[in-house]
Amino acid sequence: MGQVFFHIDLDAFFASVEILDHPEWKGLPLIIGRNEKRSVCSTCSYEARKFGVHSAMPVSQALRLCPDALIVPPRMSRYSEKSREVMEIINSFAPYFNQVSIDEAFLDMSGMEKIHGLAGKAARKLKSEILEKTGLTVSIGVASNRYVAKLASDYHKPDGLTIVPPGKEEDFVARLPLSKLWGIGSKTEEALEARGIRSVLELRGKDIGYLGKHFGKSAAEFLYSASRGIDMGICQEEAKSHSISTESTYWPDVIEKEKLFDELSRMSEELMMRALDEGVVPRQIALKIRYFDFSTVSVQETPSEGIYSSRDVFKIAKSLLDKKLDDGKGVRLLGLQLKELYKGKEPEQIELFKERSEKERKLEKAILELNKKGMDVHILRRDKK
Repeated sequence: MGQVFFHIDLDAFFASVEILDHPEWKGLPLIIGRNEKRSVCSTCSYEARKFGVHSAMPVSQALRLCPDALIVPPRMSRYSEKSREVMEIINSFAPYFNQVSIDEAFLDMSGMEKIHGLAGKAARKLKSEILEKTGLTVSIGVASNRYVAKLASDYHKPDGLTIVPPGKEEDFVARLPLSKLWGIGSKTEEALEARGIRSVLELRGKDIGYLGKHFGKSAAEFLYSASRGIDMGICQEEAKSHSISTESTYWPDVIEKEKLFDELSRMSEELMMRALDEGVVPRQIALKIRYFDFSTVSVQETPSEGIYSSRDVFKIAKSLLDKKLDDGKGVRLLGLQLKELYKGKEPEQIELFKERSEKERKLEKAILELNKKGMDVHILRRDKK
């Protein structure tokens, strides 16, 4: 057997957790966000998606599309707890595990047939165990590389399982609309259509020289590979040391800085809750920005003072975004990472532990523990100015 990768994606994760905790909300159009000016949707239930609502959409716009939607503020500590439960199950299946964000992960299942059986059997076993132990459903894509596995996990959502046999990657990708190729946003799709390219097969018919002339070198390489189901490594990060990360891909691309700040605020809270749950403290914050033309900027900062709360994470991340963001250029992907982690629930240098950070860290730890006990508690959104 050759290489086998699973991409495991929790279905409408935040909304699913809320419905798990509030069964009376099942079947309702549910939006996770805040009914505030400039607030955006973190995610939404499939019932809300039928109205055209999607993540990163302004809540005001979502309510125009779906006036009867139920708006529920996010509870990152609760989502972090449920994510940890799911990821522990996934991680137990194979030695090579890569958590991409709070709700998705890759597994390298190569050579695991003797333990779990063939890929289909193993995937069904994993789905069943996750549902039985956590009450949540996942969709799994199975393929010979990570990129196609990620496309496959989205093919039969929710609670789906799609297997792309080796050698059938190009055939599978050819069946997808351009909008379903991960990494192709609305602006790229419009640019392709303007040149008469409306399908994956039509894209595949253009050589890399043509694509480079019209879209630039980075985009050309991606489009050429994506249309053929070739993994360029976009879905794989080299983990040189233990870190905690999350990233979000946007469709359509996000231009407004306020929306990106809102996303960074949510990500900061998610990562710090995961760090608290693991009992680790970061020394460094890293930010990744991928634009609509596939150019990518990565930047990191190791502050002189400690990083002990989600406010600390957000402050640094916002500063990095302010410095590196190319204004007016659509953002396709935003990633945030806590690096150089050390064990310990208290900071290494108490003299650097500011009073406000100390109070916030204690508050966040208390919220994490309360939510573990099933209480409905969340952190109020910090000031983004």
